[in-house]
Amino acid sequence: MKSILFAGVLLLAGMGSRAQDSTGSRALTMEEYQKAKTFSVADPDKDTYVKFENAYILDHNGFGKPYFITGDDGKKKRIDLYKLILKDGRVELGTVIYYTTETGKRYTACMPGYKAPPAVWRKYFEDIHAIDKEEQFFVLKLSYVLSEELGYQLYRSGMGGGGAVSREAGTYGNDICFPGDMEVTMAGGGQKLLKDVQPGDEVMTVDPSTHAAVPVTVKALTVHAAKNYAITRLLLLAVTTDVSGRQVNLRCKELEGTPNHPMVTTTGDATMGELAEGDRVLCLDGKTGRYAEFMVWGREESAGGVQPVYNIVADGGSTFIMNGVMVRQKSQQP
Repeated sequence: MKSILFAGVLLLAGMGSRAQDSTGSRALTMEEYQKAKTFSVADPDKDTYVKFENAYILDHNGFGKPYFITGDDGKKKRIDLYKLILKDGRVELGTVIYYTTETGKRYTACMPGYKAPPAVWRKYFEDIHAIDKEEQFFVLKLSYVLSEELGYQLYRSGMGGGGAVSREAGTYGNDICFPGDMEVTMAGGGQKLLKDVQPGDEVMTVDPSTHAAVPVTVKALTVHAAKNYAITRLLLLAVTTDVSGRQVNLRCKELEGTPNHPMVTTTGDATMGELAEGDRVLCLDGKTGRYAEFMVWGREESAGGVQPVYNIVADGGSTFIMNGVMVRQKSQQP
């Protein structure tokens, strides 16, 4: 799923840099990239225009107020963006990003302008990937902020019009199932790995229209032979903001399944493989315990590796909650 986010960040950086590039054509060098990551702003609320080495400028003008993003863990992160400008000729080289945690720890990243050489871009992606390993969902939150700043509609159209992504061949067929490590919401509200569900267990089914949840009994767990199935991976987001748009609550879900598995969207049923960025599906909001609309932020399809896939056969209802996401029952499609 990170590859979707990396692609989005790359595209957004290209858009922003193209808009900035009217002042000059100079590209960010590797030396400047490494140097920019050492530039520190003491107080982002006050230091909106800062010079370094009498050669570079960090300019917050044009980015507005910082973003404050609260995730599922309830912790608030702050993101500030600055243009990185070469003083001589006022050439914009990229964007410096300050990400501050709830404890005050700050991570610094430098997104190059689109003319930067491939080696600089590779280093940038390596660096944000390293931060993501330490600070969970860093890339996701960064991608959200960049999309807000640089135009979400352009991001969507750009993703839709890009070239085909190379992927290894996966098995496509009539099996409509999920990998065994997806989690099913049980009648008591707990979670159970799909592969561990047994006949007689009670799982939750939810009415797509009323959101009423009732338990149904599992009659059987269908297991399909291990193959290298094609798997669609969805990243789903629910975002709420205050009136300023800068205080952000960001909740996310991830779901994997065969591309032909039916889903419930706000505009009708569709398979996982048919969903597009911007479509909305119903998910269980872990914070409120209610069912709410989440937006498809990214969709990726590739071979999932040799594994069995599973499907529940129940004695009623038309849906299950898989990884917190409403999905259709295979045998109960309308």
